[in-house]
Amino acid sequence: MPPKDHPLIVLFAKAPQPGLAKTRLAAEVGEEEAMWLYRLLVERQLRAIPAGWPMEIHYAPRDAGPEMRAWLGGHHAYVPQSAGDLGERLQSAFAHSFAADARAVIAIGSDCPELNAGDFLQAEEVLQRKDAVVGPARDGGYYLIGLRRPAPQLFADVPWSTAQVFATTISHLENAGLSYELLGVKDDIDDVASMRRVARHLDVAEPPRRARQTNTAS
Repeated sequence: MPPKDHPLIVLFAKAPQPGLAKTRLAAEVGEEEAMWLYRLLVERQLRAIPAGWPMEIHYAPRDAGPEMRAWLGGHHAYVPQSAGDLGERLQSAFAHSFAADARAVIAIGSDCPELNAGDFLQAEEVLQRKDAVVGPARDGGYYLIGLRRPAPQLFADVPWSTAQVFATTISHLENAGLSYELLGVKDDIDDVASMRRVARHLDVAEPPRRARQTNTAS
């Protein structure tokens, strides 16, 4: 992979609508605070992608294109996510990207505020000599997966939203005979406990309202 041909970054994002994004967190802090935080996470993740790298925002629901452009700007490339579970949507995104002649593809979510430009550079370096790169999340999932060729078998029969996602994916990689390397373990934000662990990475002046009220009361 020549240095000028950076991997395509595929950012999975949802429209910041109540009941659609960060539902577990919303149950603890309320919809308003959860949507406030979700917007910060997506915006921060966009800033962390290295300048000049190709990037697409794969969004859901499919009719949210105008809302996503109004929020994140019209200068990005937007692609609606396919139907199906996360595995089907990931498989479709990789197939779409490789069909468009991407040399390598890195898929990420938006809920890992520790993910920074250095991690993307490390992932790029791995993909110059390995078939895949995976960033394991502390909760048993993963925050990043990169491939230099299609591997749809990685996304089938995975128990999504469980602590077995990462282990199952590694098993699929090994069964397929694909070489891989891991990035460092990181937190993603699904609840208040994980939010507190990574709050320093959010680049915000103050925490959500409920946390401010709690701190004031104490």
